Amino acid sequence: MLRTRKLLAALICVCLFSLAAACGSKTSNNTVDTGAAAPASGTETVAAGPLKKLVIAEPLHSIGYLPLYIAQRDGYFKKNGLDVKVITAAGGTHVTAVVSGDAWGVIGGPESNAMANRKNDDPIISVVNVVNRANVYLMAKKGTGPKSDSPEDLKAFLQDKKLIVGRHGGTPNLLSRYLLIELGLDPDKDAQLLEPADSSAVVAMMQSGAGEIANGAEPQVSDGMSKGVWDEPFYKFHSLGDYAYSVLSVKKSTIEKDPETVQKFVNSILEVLQKVKDDKEYAAAQAKLEFPTMTDEALKASMERAYADELWSPDGQISEEALKNDMDVMAKTKIFTDPYTYDGLIDMQFVNNAK
Repeated sequence: MLRTRKLLAALICVCLFSLAAACGSKTSNNTVDTGAAAPASGTETVAAGPLKKLVIAEPLHSIGYLPLYIAQRDGYFKKNGLDVKVITAAGGTHVTAVVSGDAWGVIGGPESNAMANRKNDDPIISVVNVVNRANVYLMAKKGTGPKSDSPEDLKAFLQDKKLIVGRHGGTPNLLSRYLLIELGLDPDKDAQLLEPADSSAVVAMMQSGAGEIANGAEPQVSDGMSKGVWDEPFYKFHSLGDYAYSVLSVKKSTIEKDPETVQKFVNSILEVLQKVKDDKEYAAAQAKLEFPTMTDEALKASMERAYADELWSPDGQISEEALKNDMDVMAKTKIFTDPYTYDGLIDMQFVNNAK
């Protein structure tokens, strides 16, 4: 009898332990917590419950997108209950990935969204700014360059040159065309434009002698300098001022059906933008993690350039001026001349509502 009682007591303890463990693995809405994650160094807490998975498409891997990478790498998204994956989709497919539903959102220019929104019943709308300067630089083959940055010397230098300018329709391409037009040159007659779909190939193309001038951003700029391909950029498009160069955008239907997730996403980005603004050492350390193959010298140059040129938006706002400067380049190059409205491309409610 005593043996039977001991066995019964043991069985009861096992059942109670199993029940407690099962209850502990449930969230408040009775779903199994599959999103357990340790708090990251950049944040203090992680949201309870399963993380909502999102995919963001980017056109290339760039220092300019560092705030997005930090939010993903250092726990800012997780703190807000999000599990964000960033995929690189070159050749303009970063926008079509959102249209097709393969990505939840996209980082890039609102002008690309405008082109994709043609005859689109579910347009792509920009909800938060990241890069608020025209993040494109012109570099000449090492040992060459214009005599000065005067319009006359720039025109003389660019005349009849081979320029590697990125894919046709992409912002780096359009900005290069814009400059040629502003200087009185015809992009299709007075220069030879090479238009690779993959911007990461620019350094290799210049190294092989395919072009004499190239445009690019970091880390390509410092990478080319460290390899002796070119010298410091001779022209910086950031001089255009406020420019909605890289913003984060989602479908209009996403805003309407799931504003809570959009708000959490925007909150995460805004927190990182503030952190990057206030803590340069932290940003540099995160950049090293994201771009581990860059030399310390190249990384230092990249970060110094970003801060000196006021690359990142301080507050996530996309101003009417920033959008206009972007769309004026489109109109000047005649790539996109359709009418547009600020409200048709931009929605700042989530930035304005952020806590």
